[in-house]
Parts: sequence; structure tokens; C-alpha cells
Amino acid sequence: MESCNCIEPQWPADELLMKYQYISDFFIALAYFSIPLELIYFVKKSAVFPYRWVLVQFGAFIVLCGATHLINLWTFSMHSRTVAIVMTTSKILTAVVSCATALMLVHIIPDLLSVKTRELFLKNKAAELDREMGLIRTQEETGRHVRMLTHEIRSTLDRHTILKTTLVELGRTLGLEECALWMPTRTGLELQLSYTLHHQNPVGFTVPIQLPVINHVFSTNHAVKISPNCPVARLRPVSGKYMPGEVVAVRVPLLHLSNFQIYDWPELSTKRYALMVLMLPSDSARQWHVHELELVEVVADQVAVALSHAAILEESMRARDLLMEQNVALDLARREAETAIRARNDFLAVMNHEMRTPMHAIIALSSLLQETELTAEQRLMVETILKSSNLLATLINDVLDLSRLEDGSLQLEIVTFNLHALLREVLNLIKPIASVKKLYTTLSLASDLPEYAVGDEKRLMQIILNVVGNAVKFSKEGGISISAFVARSDSLIDARAPDFFPVPGDNHFYLRVQVKDTGLGINPQDIPKVFTKFAQTQVLATKTSGGSGLGLAICKRFVNLMEGQIWIESEGLGKGATAIFIVKLGIAERLNESKLPFVPKALANHGQTNFVGLKVLVMDDNGVSRSITKGLLVHLGCEVTAVSSGDECLRAITPEHRVVFMDVCMPCIAGYEVAIRLNEKFSKRNERPLIVALTGNTDRATKENCMRVGMDGVLLKPVSVDKMRNVLSDLLEHRVSI
Repeated sequence: MESCNCIEPQWPADELLMKYQYISDFFIALAYFSIPLELIYFVKKSAVFPYRWVLVQFGAFIVLCGATHLINLWTFSMHSRTVAIVMTTSKILTAVVSCATALMLVHIIPDLLSVKTRELFLKNKAAELDREMGLIRTQEETGRHVRMLTHEIRSTLDRHTILKTTLVELGRTLGLEECALWMPTRTGLELQLSYTLHHQNPVGFTVPIQLPVINHVFSTNHAVKISPNCPVARLRPVSGKYMPGEVVAVRVPLLHLSNFQIYDWPELSTKRYALMVLMLPSDSARQWHVHELELVEVVADQVAVALSHAAILEESMRARDLLMEQNVALDLARREAETAIRARNDFLAVMNHEMRTPMHAIIALSSLLQETELTAEQRLMVETILKSSNLLATLINDVLDLSRLEDGSLQLEIVTFNLHALLREVLNLIKPIASVKKLYTTLSLASDLPEYAVGDEKRLMQIILNVVGNAVKFSKEGGISISAFVARSDSLIDARAPDFFPVPGDNHFYLRVQVKDTGLGINPQDIPKVFTKFAQTQVLATKTSGGSGLGLAICKRFVNLMEGQIWIESEGLGKGATAIFIVKLGIAERLNESKLPFVPKALANHGQTNFVGLKVLVMDDNGVSRSITKGLLVHLGCEVTAVSSGDECLRAITPEHRVVFMDVCMPCIAGYEVAIRLNEKFSKRNERPLIVALTGNTDRATKENCMRVGMDGVLLKPVSVDKMRNVLSDLLEHRVSI
């Protein structure tokens, strides 16, 4: 932009230079004027450029520069002062704008550099993001393979299938040349080649488990690259013409085998591992990638989980099979026990029936004899026979029903009875036996002992008779003292009866009975044995007259049923013994009813004691029992028809018969079926005779069966005259079931 105010004559070379300067200034001016047009176009098209005003300023600078060069064209020849002023003004403006632009660029350049820095930062972040996306894609691919392998591995719970499937799927997914699994042997000292990818039944190679390479793999939970020439990797054919591929090994955790006893695996409590070896193809440049190693590690863990599930299943199936075997054995034992119980019950039922038949004859004939003209001595003997027979019948019933005591099905017969009379009756029964042995007997009743009580009279009498009978049996001299009183709260708790927990109340009291004798005595260590079934102490077994050892055991059961406790005290052999028992009895509400021993209480309430003309039919297959029952009824004035079978009963029955006594244990046609046919024959209730079952069975099922077929009552053998009289009175006057 150089210019001169005056031009001196020049030589030709100088003129040529001037021409070149003139032409250059023209093109410079032209270029300067074109650049702003381009900047204007750029600013118009760029909507995001942040420095538009800078471009405008820069464009003004260029325009001024171009104007300066354009004006300079007129300075190459003579020019006026006006041209010089314009030229000067243009240069001044150009200088001002150029300085302003230079100062502005000083501020703009750092911003431009920071933008460039951010651009580089964004490029780096984009590259890093690309790498992360590649890693994510790789992980997704690995996860897809893991899910696929996990699905294949867990599709079965057979451990052999699990391991074989693992090798096949890994070989297919990773493109392996070989894959093998080494399992620990039973001794735990070696690894045995158990599964390979290309061999169904690999040869059982073994390697020591203490090899350094194996210890190195077992010490980490990551996949480890190992040498292709190590013992666990020598699975390919021997050839010198190939370059072996890379080999990795990973441990597979096994179970704590003390928890799962897996067949043919070592039964050790220490943690054990299997070894999985994976080989890339030979003669290839392929190497293991990180995501492939991660895949191998994840699969090894999944195999461990699947093996644990398989082990649990195997153990569960083994436990199930064992449980099934035990259930079969238990079912067989149960069937055998049920068969034995049925056989025992059948035997007891038969024995019960057969033993009650002669007892029925003894009691019935004694009761008939009792109602004849007898001397005082004869009547006393007959009454003693009758009382003893009734007691014996009760004892027979208790012994034969021992099974009910053992299974807890025996129930007490709760009635109101005269407690004082019961205790005196026991003394009267024992006195004749004691007098033979020249033993004295005393009975002491406390003044506050209630005369009447509520409880099982027969069971209580049996307990007292058994205890007193033992005292008489084992005493050779001296005597027996019986005392009865109400147990006070302070005397209920006794250290010798730790299992007894009495509960005081207003509706009951605890009866304490003590029987003291001067007999043989018992060793303190032998006292617990006397309450055991069929067990006797050595002294009792050798020096007494015998016995089954069952009496006190039954007494203890009865006392327990009465919510009481029984025990024996003795200071030793030859010093006698004291038997003590406590039972819970109810307080009687009515004390104006008397009850004679062995005579039903209903006797006092029945006005009808003679049944002249009453037609009765007796059905019993046993001739003696049939004759005895008929004799009892004839004695009461009845007209009796006796038959020996169900068919005869159905033929002999007439509407005039008011009562039918039938033995339910009959051959051919049982008494139950006869009762059903009688109900069918006499459809109207008032025309049908009253049907009473005669039986020796005391179980509840017998009574329920009798009621089910429409019988009116059950009469338990043996039967006395008084019992028969009371039964007929109840039936005819009140038409009640008995």
C-alpha cells in the first residue's frame, strides 16, 4: 500500500516496475473487495457462529485496505490535493480499524483455542465411549453365551449330563479344539481325566494333585493360561508339525461332601476342586480374549451351582427311596401289629366269654341259694361266696381288659356310693383270710371323711383289696392297719410322688388311704419294680405263694385314672411296709340314698319285684348259661322259653313274649342279625318284644353294635337274682335302655 505524492520521471525499467505495481494494486483491491462478500455469505449461512460482529469488523478492515489500494492507483500520475487528502484519510481509517481488529483478535484467540480444546476433549470422550460401547457389546455377547450355556447346563439335574453338556457347549461357543475335565479321585491325592470333548469314554489318565500348575490354578478363582506341554494339557495327538494353541485352565468348586454323600465321590469335609482345561485350535494365531476368559470363569461357577443342585437331588432321591423302604417296613410292622392286636383282642374276647360263663353260673346259683331258707351260718357263707364271686368277676374283667388300660380307652364308671360302707366291706372280705394266718386287722376312718363320694366304686374297691391283699399275703405275724382320711393341702405334695400335682377345688376332695403291715418289707431300691407288669422283687418271688405281678401295675393305672398317685414306703427287709395312695373323688350332692354293696341302687326304687306270668324268651347256645338264666327268670315268676339258636328263636317268638334275652356271640346266626330280623318281623314298636343282649364283652363297641341293631339294653354276665330283677323292673316300668 505504499504511495507517493509526486512522480518524477523514470527510466524505462522504472516505468515497467510502476506498471507492475499498478496492476498489483488493482488485483489487491479486487481481492480485498471480494473477501467481504465471502464473509457476508458465510455470516448469512452460519447460524451458530458466535463472533459475527468480529467478522463485520474484519470485513470493514479489508474494505478499507482495498479502498486504500484502489485510491493508490491515482497516485501513479499527477494528482490533485483532494486525492492526497482522500488517500491520507483512507490510510488513517485503515490504521485505526487494523489496530482495533488486532486488539480484538488478542481477546478472541484464547476463546478459539478453548473451543479447540473442548473439541479435542469431546473427540477423546467419543473415542472412549466407542470403546465402552464395544466393551458393552462384548459383555452382552458374553452374557448371551452365558445364558445359553446356563440354560443348557441346567436343563438336567444329572451330573454326568451336566458335565458333558458343559464341554460340548463351551467347545461350540468358543471354537475349541479340545476341552477336558479332571475330577479328584476317591483318595483326593490325584486328578483323573473323567470327561473330554471328543471322547465318550476317555482313558482314565491320572496326575498328582500337588503339581505346581494345578496348585496355581486351584489358588485363584480366575482362568489361568498354562503351558500346552503341562501334564493336564497333553490331550492332542503327538505331532511336531503344528504350533499348539493357547491353553487355559480354571477350577470348578465341588461341594462340601460331608453334607452330600455323592456316590463314587470322595467323602471328605475339606473343600475340593475339579480342573477344567480348554485348548484353542492348533496352527492358528488366535489368542484368548478377556471376555472369553470371563465367560469361562462364569461357566465354571454355573457348573458348580448345577452340580450342587444335582447333588441335592441325588441326596433327596436317595432319602426318598430310603423313606419309602422305611415306610414299607413300617407299614408291614403296622399290619403285623394290627394282626397281633386283633388276635389278642379275639383271644381276650373268647376268654372273657368263656370265663364269664362259669362265673355266671356261680353268681346266679349263689343268689338263688341266698333267697332260700338258710341258717345264719349258711347265709353268711353264701353271702361271702356271692361277694367273692362278684369281686372275682370284676378282677377277671380288669385283667382281660388290660389292653384298654394300656391304650387309654378304659373309662371310669362315675357313680355316687357309700365310701364308709365300701371300706368296711373291704375289711369284712379280708378278715376271714387274715384270721386263718392269725393276723389282726384294723380300720381307722377319720371323723371328717365324707360318708358318700362320687367316683368309680368298683375300681376303688379293687385298688384297696389288692393293696390289703398283698399286705395279708406277705405278713406271717402281726397285723394290717388300714386308715383313710381326707388329704390336706400340706400333705398332698410328697417327695416320693414327684409326678403328682393335685389341684384343690370345692367340688372334690383327695382321699388318702394307708395300709401298713408287719410283713417281709422291701429293699428301697426294689420299690419301683413292684409297679411294673409281671415283675417281682427277688424276696417276693422266692418266699411268697406266687402271683402274676400284675395287681399293683393295674392299681397304679387305676390310681392315675383317678388323678392320684400311689407309692410304697419300707425301711428294708423284715421291717414291714406301708402302701399309700391318694385318689380324687367328687363330693356327693345327695346323701339320702343308700346303696348296698353288690346290689344295684335301683332296687330301692322299684316296687315290682315279682313278675308272675311274664313271658320271656332266652336264647343262648351254652346249655349251662341258658339253664342258669332260665332259672333266674323262673325264680322271679316268669314263663320262660329257652332256645339254643337264632333260627329257633325266630320260630319260637310270638307276640305274647314281652322280653327276649339273647347271647350275641352265637354260631351260624349272630345275635345282631336275630335282633334285626325281630325288628323287621314286628314292625310296630308296641308289638315288638324288648330285646336285651347277654354278653361277657365289656368293650364299648359291643354296646354300640347292640344299640345300632335296635336292642333295648345290654346285660353283662355274670347276673344275679337282684341284678335280673332290677333289669326287668327298668325295662317294664320305665321302658328304658340299660
